[in-house]
Amino acid sequence: MASKKEKPMHSLLAGATAGAVEAFVTYPTEFVKTRSQFGGQKKTPVAIIRETLKTKGVIGLYSGCMALVVGNATKAGVRFLSYDHFKHILADPQGKVSAPRSLLAGLGAGMMEAIFAVTPSETIKTKLIDDANRLNPQYRGLVHGTASIIKQEGILGVYRGLFPVMMRQGANSAVRFTTYTTLKQSVQGNARPGQSIPTSITFGIGAVAGLVTVYTTMPLDVIKTRMQSLEARQHYRNSFHCAYRIFTEEGILRFWTGTTPRLARLVLSGGIVFTIYEKVISVIGGRTEVAT
Repeated sequence: MASKKEKPMHSLLAGATAGAVEAFVTYPTEFVKTRSQFGGQKKTPVAIIRETLKTKGVIGLYSGCMALVVGNATKAGVRFLSYDHFKHILADPQGKVSAPRSLLAGLGAGMMEAIFAVTPSETIKTKLIDDANRLNPQYRGLVHGTASIIKQEGILGVYRGLFPVMMRQGANSAVRFTTYTTLKQSVQGNARPGQSIPTSITFGIGAVAGLVTVYTTMPLDVIKTRMQSLEARQHYRNSFHCAYRIFTEEGILRFWTGTTPRLARLVLSGGIVFTIYEKVISVIGGRTEVAT
């Protein structure tokens, strides 16, 4: 019996393309989410948008955007490459992946993307957003900001918050891929042989996967943002200390701060990423038949 396996380079290309498009389209929601998670006075997403538009204009909503676009393209490429590899190893003889095995493959993919792409790009993005909110910003863009961070803090400066990022990305990918794969296999099981899944259905499945991911991993995202802020070293000894201070000083609900903008982003991004990935793979013929 034969099953389909994604070609490694095509998984990387399709994932990177999907990641870059998704990051640019949804970036304003990421900006608002990150701003809302910093310490200090709590502001609503609407208040943050109004304040940013008033002081910085529309371009202000894209502070740190290039760091995320580049990082997200790399992240998505690594994520799909890793997941497709782990998924093929764990698939049954019919090419199906059970929910527990998909969870394991997603966890592995999340760990890989956290180490090779997410932590550096999100640390830089977070610091750029934090800096842009100051009266006298010190960074003049992605290149200058990155060079300044490395000069001031060393290479470890762009790897702040590695542990919470690994935990968040591992959980993100595990939940997202398991939800997506389970729903996709269910839809394919009800379809006629050889019938492809409509784009609208793919988008919907990806959106649901994003929804589930947000609510299950939000606390890790808040801790990650705090650990990557400019003042992190002054306030937190490590991720556990950060979580303890948030819980004892601000309450448990603070762990879900920024849920609305992140929900908007991940629901939309889930639909965009999986739809574009499947389309690119289909166009470039990225799946081959392998004997099982």
